[in-house]
This record gives sequence, structure tokens and C-alpha cells, in this order.
Amino acid sequence: MSATVADPAPPIEQLKFAAVVGALGIVYGDIGTSPLYALQACLGYVTKGGLKPEDVLGLLSLIFWALIITVTLKYVTFVMRADNNGEGGILALMTLAQRVARTERTRYALMIVGIVGAGLFLGDGVITPAISVLSAVEGLGVASPDFNRFVLPISVAIIIALFIGQRYGTGAVGTLFGPIMALWFVAIAGFGLYRIILNPHVLLALVPGPGIRFIVRHDELAFVALGAVVLAVTGAEALYADMSHFGRKPIRMTWRFFVLPALVLNYFGQGALVISNPQAADNPFYLLVPHTFLLPMVLLATIATVIASQAVISGAFTLGSQCVQLGLLPRMEIRHTSVTEEGQVYVPQMNAALAIGVLILVLGFRSSNALASAYGIAVTGTFLCTNILAAIVFHRHFNWSRTRTGLVWGAFFLVDAAFFGANILKIVEGGWVPLAIGLSIVTLMTTWRRGRSLLFARWQQDSLPLASFLTRLPQSRIVRVPGIAVFLTGNPEYTPASLLHNLKHNKVLHETVFFVTVRNLDVPTASAAERVHAEELAPGIYRVGVSYGFMDVPNLPRSLELLRDQGMPFNPMQTSYFLGRETIVPATVPKLGFIRRSIFLFMLRNAISATEFFQIPSDRVVELGVRVAI
Repeated sequence: MSATVADPAPPIEQLKFAAVVGALGIVYGDIGTSPLYALQACLGYVTKGGLKPEDVLGLLSLIFWALIITVTLKYVTFVMRADNNGEGGILALMTLAQRVARTERTRYALMIVGIVGAGLFLGDGVITPAISVLSAVEGLGVASPDFNRFVLPISVAIIIALFIGQRYGTGAVGTLFGPIMALWFVAIAGFGLYRIILNPHVLLALVPGPGIRFIVRHDELAFVALGAVVLAVTGAEALYADMSHFGRKPIRMTWRFFVLPALVLNYFGQGALVISNPQAADNPFYLLVPHTFLLPMVLLATIATVIASQAVISGAFTLGSQCVQLGLLPRMEIRHTSVTEEGQVYVPQMNAALAIGVLILVLGFRSSNALASAYGIAVTGTFLCTNILAAIVFHRHFNWSRTRTGLVWGAFFLVDAAFFGANILKIVEGGWVPLAIGLSIVTLMTTWRRGRSLLFARWQQDSLPLASFLTRLPQSRIVRVPGIAVFLTGNPEYTPASLLHNLKHNKVLHETVFFVTVRNLDVPTASAAERVHAEELAPGIYRVGVSYGFMDVPNLPRSLELLRDQGMPFNPMQTSYFLGRETIVPATVPKLGFIRRSIFLFMLRNAISATEFFQIPSDRVVELGVRVAI
């Protein structure tokens, strides 16, 4: 008699290795491709008066210590400790800070900080694909000047293909991302190490002395150059945002022992090349590569920048879905692109907006060097927002003293403020672009939240308290008919307008009625115990609360099926869903200005229906119109 033996589970070491390789492909794409343009942009500020070796060493020192202070210390060591049930990112940090806030005014202020950070992050998501792809394809011009005229068309073609492919998800090629990025880091480290061996003098930049002397010697110019130095740390936020996908430890290990050394070797190799040949400052990354390997390196760089762009776009989709769940943006279509990874989503509306924005930037700026002036302000703005939220969390959640909090986060704030101030100077040159994008998104979020709150207040004002309705129900002559009716309501204490309209026109009530309120929790995912709870208010009438975290994708019929486990008479084939469709009209004394009301109405008209958002079968939905004045 033979026995069947189950396949053994993969060893822990194998799982850790898979997480490390996966982190290389998803987490480090943005910061890993920064060597393509970061040092080149820095050198552009000091080449006008003749490039000196001490200037190169100074810039290298500033880049190195930016990587140490901003990425290694701030994000990897401290910020990654502040996870919200394992989830990271600016909105997860915002909800964690709001949870420990003591007053409603403080919670509102923290929400504004989080909204600004999220808006700037999405603004950065428009620029990263543009500058990354452009800088990679520009390597063709280094191989032969005749290829320069093809840079723009090829970049546009790659970007169009990138956004068209979003609907298919990254699952099919996701397993290739890690090995390709591993090859990328090995290659840039190897080319950099070769030049360092030829000119080891460049290693003097590992100490802060050259950077300090650069600042003292150049004064105002050094402050302006910080706006380019920050390009070396763009993508640091991804280490925190993607923490839930791979875990804190694999991301920290990969950064400290592989990615950081590779980046430092490449930056210092570029510096060594420029010291020996100042003409190489025009494009130090590609001139570092031997001519034999130049075209393969252009191909590898292009693939790496596509991966980096994909990571940023996926992050924007995730952030957008979180904003919808937190009530900061209207309902949008959210599609899952993977049957195994819940976090892989595709948001068609955001994809179209990002694609249009990226193409406008590529065609408008036409080169990575010109686009570098527009890059940085959104990133540093997000750094500042993260700094403020993290200081609150470490003081209140981790019980740090005010002195310790002030010393640690005050020091980080000064560094971030210096980077932000340096980028403010680039507003006229192009820095207004991400700022305008970010502030536009912030305006949309705050307008949507304010409009919905006014809508809810007006609805509550015109609604009948549920207790009053239940008191009158036994004395009424309302006919009860077979079946199950689900009425969605924003406030469980008031009677849904859709129910009152149904009684007014149809004059019947189903034998079983569920008043369902959907709540969004300030945690990534709702536990099974939190998902659904119900109570019987009267014979056949139940009040149901359904909870979703900001990383959950709502599916109301599936959630309501859990009522059967609690002994409730729920049968999906006998259920009708009654929804109210609001028609907004201007109030006599409007509480929203004309422009903000127009924006709100535009967003409301373009929001997907509750039927589609909550994945309710359309053939079981009855919609009843409601006029609301705001």
C-alpha cells in the first residue's frame, strides 16, 4: 500500500531569497536608475567656471551622505518601524498618526499633511517615467550622434507601450524584474569599481569633509546644487510604501548589503571618470561604460527604467485605490491583475491621466537634462510630510520623549527642508510642473471630501431617524412582500432615503430588510471578525455594518453572505439592492464656491456607480433618484 507524501514547504532561506530578489525588481527600480541622471545634473551647476577635482569630490560627498542620512537612517532605520499593521506608505502613516492624535483639530491637520504628501507623490509619479525613459534612451546619442534624432520617438513609443500594457498587469513578467535589476546593479557596480581602481583618490569623498568644503566654497551655488543632489535619493519613499509586499527585513538587507554599495560604486566611478576627463561631465554614466558594452548597456538601462516606471505607476494605482477607500477621491474602477497578489491593481482612469501627463512632459521638455529641473520638488515635499507624520507617531505611538523626538526628527526635518528649499529655486525652470500637479490633486481631494461631507449633512438634515420609523411601522398599513431588500445608508441611525422613496411609490416593504452601512477603517485590511456584524431591530429588519480597510477591494454581496454564518436569513438569489442616486442642485445659499462646486459636480458625474464599485449584480439593483441642494 503506497502512501502519498505532500510536497514539502519551501525552506525559510528560499522564501527570504525570493523576497530579496523580488524587492530588487519592485522597490529599488526608481532609486536604482538615478545614476543615469543624478550626477550629470549636479555637475551642470559647476562646469560653467571650469570643473575642478575638489568640486567633483564635494558633489560625490553630498550624494553619499544624502543616501546615508535620508535613505539609510531616516527611511530604512526609523520610518520603516512605523508600519500600520504591516502596511507602509504616506497614507498608512497618516492613519497611524491620526489614531494617536488627541484632538479632532489635530487629526484634521494630519489628514491635510497626508493629502499633500499623497498629492505630491502622485505628481512625482508623472515625472519619474518621463525622465527615466528619456535618460536611458539618450545613451543612443553617446553611441553615435546620428541616433539623437531617434531618442524622442523611441521614448514616446516605449511610454505608450508601457501604459497600454498596464491592463494586463505585471504578474506575467514580475518574476523577471528581480533578476534583471540584479544584473543592472551588478553591471553599474562593476563599471564604477573599474574606474575607482584607476583613480582611488575619489574615495576621499566618503567622509563629509569634501562636501562641507564645497558648501563653504560655493555658498549660494552649493545650495542650488542641493536641488540636483536630491535626485540621488528619489525613490526612497518606495522602500516604505512597498514594505507590505516583501517585509521590513528583506528590504533593509537588500539596501544595506547590495543596492547601496552598487549605487555608491557607480557614483564614485562616474566621479573618477570626470576627474580624469572633465569632458565626460556631459554624460558620465554612459561614458563610464566601455564602447563594446555601450549598446547592451543602453538596452539594459531602458529595461531597468521601464521596470522603475512600472513600479512607480503600480504605486500610484495602489495609492489611488487607498484614496478611494479613505473617501479622498470619488469611486473609480479598480481591477485586480493578479489572482495571487491582492496589491496588484489597475485603475483605468488613473492610467489614462498618467499616460497623458507623461507624454506631455516628454514632448515638452524633450531631454532628461531639461526635465531634471522639474524633478525633485514633489519628492522633497513628500519627504517633509513623511517627516511631520513620523515625528507624531514616534512621540505618541512609540512613546519617545519630546527631546528625543525633536533631536532626531528635527535633524531630518532640517535636511529635508534644505532639499525642498533648493528645489523651490527651480520653480521657474520647470519645478512648477510637479508642484502644479500635486496641488491640483490636493484640491481635488479636499474638494471631494468637503462636498461629500456637505452632501451627507444635507441628507441627514432631511432624513427620518430610524428609531422613529421603527416606532411607526407596527401601526402602519404597509404590506410586507416576500423577498430580501438591502438598503445602503451612510448613517445607521437614519432611515435611507431610498427606503422612503420606495414606500412612497410602491407602498410595500420586503419581509426581510437589511440596512447596510459600509465603513472604511484606518487599517490596511479588515479582519474576519470586523468584516460584518448585524443586529435585529424589529421582526425581519436588521442593521448591518460592513467594514473594509484601505487596502481592501469591496465586494458587498460576498461580504453579506457571511450573515448566514451568524444565523441571518440571507439568500443572494432572492435579494434586491435599493440605491439612491443623488442629483445635485445649487442651494439658495451655497456652501461651496462656484469653482469648487463645479469641480465636485464633475467628479461626482465621473465617479463609477455604487453598483459597480461594490460589485453588486446589476440585475438585482433598483435605483431611486434623490435631489440634494448644496
